[in-house]
Amino acid sequence: MSMNNQGRPTHTVATGGEQIVTYTGHRALVQEEGLIFDRGRSGKWGVDLPEPKRRADRLGGTARKGEIGLPDLSEPEVVRHFVRLSQKNYSIDTGLFPLGSCTMKHNPRLNEKVARFPGFGDIHPLQPQETVQGAWALIDRLAHWLKTLTGMPAVAMSPKAGAHGELCGLMTIKAAIEARGETRTRILVPESAHGTNPATAALIGYTVDTVPATDRGRVDLAALKAKLGPDVAAVMVTNPNTCGLFENEVRDIADAVHAAGGYFYCDGANYNAIVGRVRPGDLGIDAMHINLHKTFSTPHGGGGPGAGPVVFSEALAPFVPLPYVVAEGDGFRAIEHADEPGAQTPFGRLTAFHGQMGMFTRAMSYMMSHGSDGLRQVAEDAVLNANYVLGQLKDVMSAPYGETGPCMHEALFDDAFLKGTGVTTLDFAKALIDEGYHPMTVYFPLVVHGAMLVEPTETESKETLDRFIMAMRSLALEAKAGNKDGKTDRFSGAPYLSPRSRLDETAAARKPVLKWTPPAPAQAAEERNWSAMI
Repeated sequence: MSMNNQGRPTHTVATGGEQIVTYTGHRALVQEEGLIFDRGRSGKWGVDLPEPKRRADRLGGTARKGEIGLPDLSEPEVVRHFVRLSQKNYSIDTGLFPLGSCTMKHNPRLNEKVARFPGFGDIHPLQPQETVQGAWALIDRLAHWLKTLTGMPAVAMSPKAGAHGELCGLMTIKAAIEARGETRTRILVPESAHGTNPATAALIGYTVDTVPATDRGRVDLAALKAKLGPDVAAVMVTNPNTCGLFENEVRDIADAVHAAGGYFYCDGANYNAIVGRVRPGDLGIDAMHINLHKTFSTPHGGGGPGAGPVVFSEALAPFVPLPYVVAEGDGFRAIEHADEPGAQTPFGRLTAFHGQMGMFTRAMSYMMSHGSDGLRQVAEDAVLNANYVLGQLKDVMSAPYGETGPCMHEALFDDAFLKGTGVTTLDFAKALIDEGYHPMTVYFPLVVHGAMLVEPTETESKETLDRFIMAMRSLALEAKAGNKDGKTDRFSGAPYLSPRSRLDETAAARKPVLKWTPPAPAQAAEERNWSAMI
């Protein structure tokens, strides 16, 4: 066994190294697992169910004619299959998850416990309002703290995620402009923006006009002012921005847009970096969505459930969409229709129901357990951790804005340090998998060539960060040294130690196999013969 320059053992993974090949495909406790369809055999069930009664076709002739095609397995086989798959996943419970722009932070188990309380976990959106007064009270209290933290007088709680919140914000802006008897057609979007920003603007009919960045990674204020005109409805700015930097001319941006009659929409994806420290309302912002999974620790990923409340300035407050909760006497009620008593002049109804109750409960639990001082420390520690990563790596990796001052919650690197090595950003990220880490975000933001965006969040300890930093340093030094020796196998074929090696991602994207096909009869017979020999 060889040792690396940090004194840690290494494993032979080079293409010329001797490999042990097992009959099963297992690698000790790392179990090989095929598709569940491949494991299925006709006549194996976990339960016995009575044959259903035959009924007349009530589906207009669209009923299924053949077998449903699901695999037949026993209960132990089903359990083992999904447990083995779960062991191949990397999650925030496994280790550091450095995805930049995503804020993969710890989800406290206290939040999960509270969200499962019967009074919250068992309610239904169609229950009578008088039976869910506790839920209304929680939503109202969470809305209060979101408004207090952001310094904004109104909030829409119903958006289901960040992009949905952007849609809510721009539709509210559009309604406010139309209420003034105006028609505006352009939205200004910085070139470093999240992709959902221009997509959302285009979705509701606006023309997207890109604003360039300065060599300091911030919005070019002069270029923005030059693009302003009577047809500009809003500017969409992320602050802190996607390069991990605070837009220190944000007040000037707001003043210029307001002077032109437009509104300031802020992408709140990076609010975790300033929560408790900066109130967006004080910066001249008119609308901002808040990703509860990023700032207030509700679960992230998997397609949902999400929650993206949007806070609004006084100018936009009258146009907040339905439905929303209001206090009434000793209780609460939801205003569902624009003609109800107490309703304002919203642009319409955004969703069928009010929002994601489980996410609201988790976020409220997080806020109450931290308190105002704890939330402030969240931002401080997130920024501290990112600057620690940046400071410990910028001597061996290239940081495009590393010399312009400290970053906020994200440390951004580019591929300049890999020039001439034959190693790409993708190679570097894949090699990090062999070190036991999910790679950082790569090739984003697009304004930085070969970008590598690292967001450690506030929940990682110094010891965890040190281990990650040493892994990154080791790979950076190895990439540079490999060029001198003409060896790049360590990177070009990585990952070697994962359940699957590098895939042909282009072919997978262009020719995806979306349906399982049973093996040919000859292949199936061969498999049966092997089974008989075992």
